[in-house]
Amino acid sequence: MSDDSTSKKLIFDRLINQIDAIISHCEENQKPLEVDPARSQLFDLFVEAEKAGLVEDDSELDLSEHGLCAELSARWGLQQAAQLSVASQTKLDQSQLTKMRSLWSVMRMWMEWTYAWSRWPEFH
Repeated sequence: MSDDSTSKKLIFDRLINQIDAIISHCEENQKPLEVDPARSQLFDLFVEAEKAGLVEDDSELDLSEHGLCAELSARWGLQQAAQLSVASQTKLDQSQLTKMRSLWSVMRMWMEWTYAWSRWPEFH
């Protein structure tokens, strides 16, 4: 593995861990992710991911909204929980629903920032 790949992997892992920590903190304290300080903290991490080239569509380490969703849902076991819920025709438990809502909130913000970031040159 090259030094650049190793460096990107370290940045990727740190960003995922920090995003997870912000989400968990907000869940534990029943605070919305969409207001400061969480929103600003998440945006700062988005900017760092963008600068590292991790939000690009062809990035090997993917922190686009889709990559972020896949990484966090795998970490939290949401895909398996959703599949089990469908197979057994039962509801997700409350903790899984909370994680799912948090994931949707972060993904929505990440998509908005990605869109705005990509359109910046058109207006400046």
